[in-house]
Amino acid sequence: MNTNTRFRTSQLVILGLMTAVLLLMAYTPLGYLNIGPLAITFNMIPVAVAAITLGPAGGAITGAVFGLTSFLQCIGVGGTSAMGVILFGINPVFAFIQRFVPRLLTGFLLGYIFRFSRKAAGTSAACLITGFSSAFLNTALFMGALVLLFGNSDYVQGLMGGRNVLAFICTFVGVNAVCEMAVSTVITGAVATALYKAHFIPAPRRTSAA
Repeated sequence: MNTNTRFRTSQLVILGLMTAVLLLMAYTPLGYLNIGPLAITFNMIPVAVAAITLGPAGGAITGAVFGLTSFLQCIGVGGTSAMGVILFGINPVFAFIQRFVPRLLTGFLLGYIFRFSRKAAGTSAACLITGFSSAFLNTALFMGALVLLFGNSDYVQGLMGGRNVLAFICTFVGVNAVCEMAVSTVITGAVATALYKAHFIPAPRRTSAA
């Protein structure tokens, strides 16, 4: 009982810490590197760490926090997103969905990605896979929502320039996505592996022989 209580306490500590780190990154230049209409964001890193340590629920909570801070930038709170301002002007409800839902869903899915990849490849590899997946899923779901919700708008049609959806996404995110994936893989892997060694992540359950 004491062990379980201590672990639940450590989970709350990690959740609070990752949320605080996420807010710090969201409201300072640490979280975003603005290049053109898109920004290179490293805010998925604390979401990935939370998903690894706390599972799908922890990932979803921190992902929701990230999504909310991202949407607030559409109205100039905590910085301004050039694309977000334009999308908010087109349809505020769609802008909220496009900014919020992909981040919440990414955090939720990362918890399961870690669980399944850990069984197949071990803890250290699973941490790296989850870090890579955080940036990949965030980009894929964010851009997918952009095309789905705003694809018929003059703004997005102008960005697409007659290209098909896949070509548009690949060329539009370009170097940004590559940088996010590389940084998220390395930092998430290092931080999560250190937390595992410090026993903030429980050891895998061993299945007893029948």
